[in-house]
Amino acid sequence: MQVETVDLGGTTNDFSMWSMFIEADIIVQAVMLILMMASVWSWAVIFEKSRLMRQLNSVADEFEEMFWSGNSLEVLYTQLKGKNNHPMPKLFVAAMREWKRSNDGQGKVLNRLGLSDRLTKVMRVTLAREMDKVEKHINFLATVGSTAVFVGLFGTVWGIMNSFQSIALASNTSLAVVAPGIAEALFATALGLVAAIPAVMGYNKLTSDIERFALRVEGFADEFSAILSRQMEEKTAQNERNEG
Repeated sequence: MQVETVDLGGTTNDFSMWSMFIEADIIVQAVMLILMMASVWSWAVIFEKSRLMRQLNSVADEFEEMFWSGNSLEVLYTQLKGKNNHPMPKLFVAAMREWKRSNDGQGKVLNRLGLSDRLTKVMRVTLAREMDKVEKHINFLATVGSTAVFVGLFGTVWGIMNSFQSIALASNTSLAVVAPGIAEALFATALGLVAAIPAVMGYNKLTSDIERFALRVEGFADEFSAILSRQMEEKTAQNERNEG
């Protein structure tokens, strides 16, 4: 966008965004650059996390279909062991690994009382570690959303101060003298809004998506823990019958 005005003295003022950036004070230029880089990085985070959430939910659908298909947990564990980078299969593999360590190889569960707690801790730690990876860079959006406007406002205040100083030195208060400096200063606030608004909207949307996904994985963890508990009780009862 480029707008030119001509004052009464014949001077042409260029109000294009590039011209306002070039003509601005060095401090205001630095503010503009920071805001533009923050905006670009925010959009990169938004697009990447949106793609990641679609991928995570798609893989979760496939895994749940495999898990509830009725196949043996041992077979599924063998298929997924060391071959998946998704929170839900990783949680399953970690719990199954702990489960297998607690068996003596003949179907007898060792230390039944401590196994349930260990399985719960393993799944909790795995879930926390994997969700930390999913949430990486999300706080950057919150930071941009909460500070970009104030950074832009700082650039605006600084630019207006310089404009008034220039007016005082020139002893000329005509609109043609005042307008360019004010426009350059307000451009910083506009950039702050451009950076902040998408960052806030992206943060709210992605945070909601991540929370729903975390609840989905937690729900699977609870169901899987119940399945392992039932199997543990069945094996214990069978061992008691065999010993009796």
